[in-house]
Amino acid sequence: MRCRSILILVFLGISMVVFSQDKDRQKEARSLVREGNEQYNHLKFSDAEIAYKKAIEKNPNYTKAIYNLGNTLYQENRLQEAVSEYQKVAKTTKDKMLKSSVFHNLGNTMMKAKKYAEAVEAYKESLRNNPKDEETRYNLALAQKMLKKQQNKNKNKKKDDKKKDKKKDKKDQNKKDDKNKKDKDKKDDKSKTKIKTTKIIRKTRIKKIKSNRKNSLINCLNSR
Repeated sequence: MRCRSILILVFLGISMVVFSQDKDRQKEARSLVREGNEQYNHLKFSDAEIAYKKAIEKNPNYTKAIYNLGNTLYQENRLQEAVSEYQKVAKTTKDKMLKSSVFHNLGNTMMKAKKYAEAVEAYKESLRNNPKDEETRYNLALAQKMLKKQQNKNKNKKKDDKKKDKKKDKKDQNKKDDKNKKDKDKKDDKSKTKIKTTKIIRKTRIKKIKSNRKNSLINCLNSR
C-alpha cells in the first residue's frame, strides 16, 4: 500500500513538473508573439518572422503564431510559404472568426499570385465562416471580375494561337507545293533534254543509212 502511494506521488510530481514546463513554454511563446507583432507593426518583417518561428518552436500548436507568420511571409512576397502556413491554421482551428480571416488572407495571397479561381474559392470559404464580412464580399466580386477577364484573355489567346498555327501550316504547305513544282519542272526539263538527244541520234543514223544506200547504188551503176 505504501509502495503504491509512493508511485502515485512520484507520478503526480512528474506531471506537475511537465505541466509547469509546458506552461512556461506557452508563456514564452506568447511573449515571442507579442515581440513579433511589435516588429511586424514597425514593418520589420524579417525580425517578426524570427520571433514567430521561435514562438512556434516553444508551442507548435500555437495558431496565432502560425497565422501571424503567414501574414509576415505574405508581406515578404513569399506567397507559397504564406499559403502553407495559412492552410495549417485552416485545418486545425475551430474558431470561425479566425478561419474566416485565414481564408480571407488566402484569397488575398491568390490574388497577388494572379490565381483568381483559387482566390474566388478562398473568399467564398471566408464568407461561409463570416457572412457579414463586407471586405471579403468586395474582394470576392473583384476576384470574379478578374477571373472572367483572365478567362476571356486565355480564350482570345487560344484563338490567336490557332490562327497562327493555321497560317503557319498554310505557309508550310505553300513552301512544299513550290518545292514540288520546282522538282517537277526540273524533271520535265531533264525529260525534254533526253528526248531531244534521242531525236538527234536518230537523224544522224538515218543520214548515215541513206548515204550508204546512195553509194551502193552508184557503185552498181558504174559496174554496169
